[in-house]
Amino acid sequence: MKEVLIKDDTLIQARQKAREMGAIKNSITRGGGNVAGFVGELVCLDLLPSSKINNTYDHDIDFGEFTIDVKTKRTNYKPRDYYDCSVASSSKHQRCSHYIFTRILNDFSSAWVLGWMLREEYFDMARFLKKGEVDGDNNFVVKADCYNVPIKSLYDIDLLK
Repeated sequence: MKEVLIKDDTLIQARQKAREMGAIKNSITRGGGNVAGFVGELVCLDLLPSSKINNTYDHDIDFGEFTIDVKTKRTNYKPRDYYDCSVASSSKHQRCSHYIFTRILNDFSSAWVLGWMLREEYFDMARFLKKGEVDGDNNFVVKADCYNVPIKSLYDIDLLK
C-alpha cells in the first residue's frame, strides 16, 4: 500500500473531468464519487511511467499491453490491510486485464494506492455480497451487489510492470 499526497493540480484536473463526465451509468453513488475516481486514476498515472488515461467503457488506463480499471473508494481513515476492495456486480461486464484499487481521503489531502490484481484472479478469489448484507470483516452495509477481496491479497503497485 502506497500513500500519496494529492497535489492541487491533480484535484483541479479531477474536478474538471468530473464536471465534464456527469453521472455515470451503473454508478453506486450516481456520479457523486467522480472526483475521487478521477483522483484515483491520476494518482495511478503518476506511479506508472508511460501509462495514459484512456477512459473507455471497459477500462481507465492503458499501460503497455495492460488495460487497467481503477476502482476508488472514499474514506475518512487510513485503510487497513483487512479492509475490502470491491467491484460492483454492475461492473463485472467490463473487459480489462487488471484492476488497481485506491482509497481517497474525503478531504482530498491523501490517497492510497492499495495494489492491483489481474481481473480473472480477482473474481476467482472474491467473496460475493448482496446489497444490504453486512460485511462481517468491517460491519459495512453493502450498497450494491459486489465482489470483495481484502487489501492484503493485492499485489504492490511497484510490481506492476
